[in-house]
Amino acid sequence: MQKIKLIDLGLKDYNETWSYQEELFKEIVDIKIDNRKNNLNAQTPNYFIFVEHPHVYTLGKSGDLSNLLLNEEQLKAKGATFYKINRGGDITYHGPGQIVGYPILDLENFFTDIHKYLRFLEEVIIQTLAEYNIKGDRSEGETGVWLDVGTPFARKICAMGVRASRWVTMHGFALNVTTNLGYFDHIIPCGIKGKTVTSLEVELNRKVPLEEVKGKILKHFIELFEVEFDI
Repeated sequence: MQKIKLIDLGLKDYNETWSYQEELFKEIVDIKIDNRKNNLNAQTPNYFIFVEHPHVYTLGKSGDLSNLLLNEEQLKAKGATFYKINRGGDITYHGPGQIVGYPILDLENFFTDIHKYLRFLEEVIIQTLAEYNIKGDRSEGETGVWLDVGTPFARKICAMGVRASRWVTMHGFALNVTTNLGYFDHIIPCGIKGKTVTSLEVELNRKVPLEEVKGKILKHFIELFEVEFDI
């Protein structure tokens, strides 16, 4: 059974966390390159980072900057930062009250299928929501987890965007738990017009402890990916 090192960074600056992800990512890739070059078989590590970010907007490499509806001054006034980054997907928001998960995995330890990997991440969130009697769903052609798909009330509760190179993943998912959804008003989330966002708190009409939700996410991640967490 594969082991994954669990790292909980608490509340941490986006740029610092991105650099840290890159370090872990490079560590795994370097081992794989060395293995191939020297015909070795050294085991690659796997990591899973939990983090909350201060207010930040991030734009994926294929994203459209016009989906950010604030200029530099307005960003500053909102206490938010902005980064163009190297994951898939368009624009999204991260902030306090949102559980962000960055699995940095060598998929050759699991399965070499990015599509399957994204579906598994979605399934982890879908099963977590089910524990709160919320029916999460996939929306055709729109990565992430949605509620009331196919109705005029469709709303996104979890955004996803990953990067993979040499079958090593980084970036991941962002689940709105007690997030201030007002910050989403300043972007066209994921570049999808006319769809709203929601959170666990809004859906349940009560506060939900982040640690409780993290525990459920880990439980379903363990079941689906058949792993052990090394804490």
